[in-house]
Amino acid sequence: MPNFRLLGLEKLTITDEASFEHVGLYRALRQVLRRDAFPFRVPAPGARWATWDRVLFLNLTFWSAADATDVLVDDSLPADVVCHAAWHHLARTKLIGAELSSDALFLGEAIASAFDVYLVGRLLGHSLESDFLATQVPAMSDVAVAAGLSEEGFEALLAAISADPERAFEDLRQLLFDAATSLVACGSLDEAAEAFAKLDGRRFAPLLHHFELSNWVLYARAYAKTLAPDPAVREVDAALRAAPVSLDWLEASWLG
Repeated sequence: MPNFRLLGLEKLTITDEASFEHVGLYRALRQVLRRDAFPFRVPAPGARWATWDRVLFLNLTFWSAADATDVLVDDSLPADVVCHAAWHHLARTKLIGAELSSDALFLGEAIASAFDVYLVGRLLGHSLESDFLATQVPAMSDVAVAAGLSEEGFEALLAAISADPERAFEDLRQLLFDAATSLVACGSLDEAAEAFAKLDGRRFAPLLHHFELSNWVLYARAYAKTLAPDPAVREVDAALRAAPVSLDWLEASWLG
């Protein structure tokens, strides 16, 4: 029967880390996981069932917004996953109260996912040999082109992300939060199609389907205690929108 070991970051090998060491927020997020002894679920040595595709399925299907667990294939993880896990951990700590709201779920997901684009911007032109860029940029390109963006348009989008990664993070964070909160309230296919249509003019609309929006919405409908707006979460969202640099706000309020 499959079983897991719970291992902290100090027991794991972080891959691609040299590409991230110039990113101050990476070091701060890594320290959060170490400080809080964040546990990762690692299969027992030699577990033949723990293939990459199966572990991905477990993470996407049986993840919990209230339970700090991330399943790994083995006792290593990429540096970008360190950031993703840390943002989820912070969101659980700061947003989720006695009852999980769909807003809390979506804001945590939006922050963690939008940070990937921030990292792309920080690594472009600095760490071109990064494994993260080698996987993320082609995946983003495929989704954007499928959504109707030209290859030249995608190159221009990358250039803009690299020129201002902080702005890219906030624009995408807002889009993901707005998309998820709109879609979860839809009662029909027609309403959902209209919700997507209203987002078409947003800068990162061609990248929407790079993210697991379907999982977010279905999880919220299944497990959130309320789908109604959560005033505390909306206050955080408003503060991020109003901040000159939203990542500075998160660093001061969540990491500080």
